[in-house]
Amino acid sequence: MLRYIANRVFWFIPTTIVLVALTFVILKFTPGTGVVSEGTQTITRDQIERLEENYGLNDPLYRQFTTYLGKVVTGDFGESFQFRPQTVNSIIGRTFPVSLRLGAYATLFAVALGMTLGTIAAVNQNRWPDYLSTTFSILFYSLPNFVMGFLLILLLAVFLPRRGVDLGFNVGGIERWQDWVLPTIALGAAPMATIARYTRSSVIEAIRSDYVRTARAKGVRERGVVIRHVLRNALIPVVTLVGPIFAAIGTGSFFVEEVFNIPGMGPYFVESIVAKDQPMVLAVVLIYGLFLALMNLVVDIVYGFIDPRIRY
Repeated sequence: MLRYIANRVFWFIPTTIVLVALTFVILKFTPGTGVVSEGTQTITRDQIERLEENYGLNDPLYRQFTTYLGKVVTGDFGESFQFRPQTVNSIIGRTFPVSLRLGAYATLFAVALGMTLGTIAAVNQNRWPDYLSTTFSILFYSLPNFVMGFLLILLLAVFLPRRGVDLGFNVGGIERWQDWVLPTIALGAAPMATIARYTRSSVIEAIRSDYVRTARAKGVRERGVVIRHVLRNALIPVVTLVGPIFAAIGTGSFFVEEVFNIPGMGPYFVESIVAKDQPMVLAVVLIYGLFLALMNLVVDIVYGFIDPRIRY
């Protein structure tokens, strides 16, 4: 297992370099340089050329890339074009922990509720709990997260308080623990539905296995059969989903963070793409790529604890 982990960690390096190189080349072949945004006041061509020279954008492509890699190795992502004079490090250091915290809450919500609904649906296959769970899953999966956010605001922060039922949900910051509840539900609703569907399929497949029939024949109670035999063997497909889901929603969600006025990384990433803010885009892509690779490695390690046979 340790050799396997070391091998995966080693391949992080070339994978990351290829990821950054592809993003770097794509950005270079898109129109514009990104040093001048739409909201910038009138600026002469000489000033634009000086800015490009200052940022090294006139150098050959290979030199720009090697210079950027050299700075990244030292932890320097450069100065943002769109949000000057802020550095990319300061923006990410301020916003990434917020997005990561929201993503962690949403992932826990999705896993807990998704596995519960999926298991209930599988154990009660073709009965009303199954139909109800499937209906909720389809509904949550069909609604975009920003639509879910607006619906939650209208119901829990506007409609119910006007009827005298104030649950303490406000929109406009994250100063109290209640402020995390609605964005967590909005961000975790679609992943929850996906996990519920996969859990239902995996549990149904496990229930029909021979070892489950053997456990029941030995007189093991149904709850023990489900917890000790069914769930453990049905977890592998579900765990596979959790890593990419956490990586995706843990690096920022533009719509949810905008709807609930959360100072996360999502809005900065979207604005930097529109403005072709090369340092910001490259930094976020690099973070997402490393985070996704790390989550996939964690998932592979967890496989070994769920099923010891996988360790070998």
